[in-house]
Amino acid sequence: MAPPWSCEDFEARLRQKEEGYHIHHPFNRRLNRGELQPFQVRGWVANRFYYQVCIPLKDAAILSNCPDRETRRHWIERVLDHDGRGDHQGANAGGIEAWVRLGEAVGLSREALWSHRHVVPGVRFAVQAYVNFARQSPWQEAAISSLTELFAPRIHADRLSVWPSLYPWIESDGLAYFRSRIPLATRDVEHGLRIAHEWCRTHERQLRALEILQFKLDVLWTMLDAIERAYPDDLAADKRP
Repeated sequence: MAPPWSCEDFEARLRQKEEGYHIHHPFNRRLNRGELQPFQVRGWVANRFYYQVCIPLKDAAILSNCPDRETRRHWIERVLDHDGRGDHQGANAGGIEAWVRLGEAVGLSREALWSHRHVVPGVRFAVQAYVNFARQSPWQEAAISSLTELFAPRIHADRLSVWPSLYPWIESDGLAYFRSRIPLATRDVEHGLRIAHEWCRTHERQLRALEILQFKLDVLWTMLDAIERAYPDDLAADKRP
């Protein structure tokens, strides 16, 4: 049996998975080069909204499987981050509401987003696979699957940097989601890495963590595959969102 990697080596191997993050997907590259037409941006926003709506379900599944009170106290913040707090106004609105505002900023109605009528089968399947993984796996494994947050701050920062000039037709208030997620992702990564380090005390578990992270990367990549296929440049006008 091989000895475990050091904490530093293990974390470095987790971070090396960045090369499979959907920031490198051809559709995302086109998105961040300003090459997409408005209907393609709307299609992406509508499908990613389905993912946003399901994130609290995933986090609630982790909570329901976790017997450790201290972990639950930390993890429940993720549910509230997306569903919102208190009066649900301003900073209390939560990530789902912020994404609704992004949808409205790109020209989608609130009703269109919540109806999920633009969600394509591949996205629905990938997202449900992720939620089911969280429901059926040990809570530590499900928590580790969230470590794609390691790579999220860059993708949010990229959008904030280039979208205002490349997509001036998108109202700037709609970009609030990306601004809010950068500090939250950093906080969540610190907690997620603590769980990973504590649980992955053996080489076998470290290898399992790498497999889990790859699974989540595949979920995100598959979503963009489906979105890219659903919204080609020459999509008929009557099928465009």
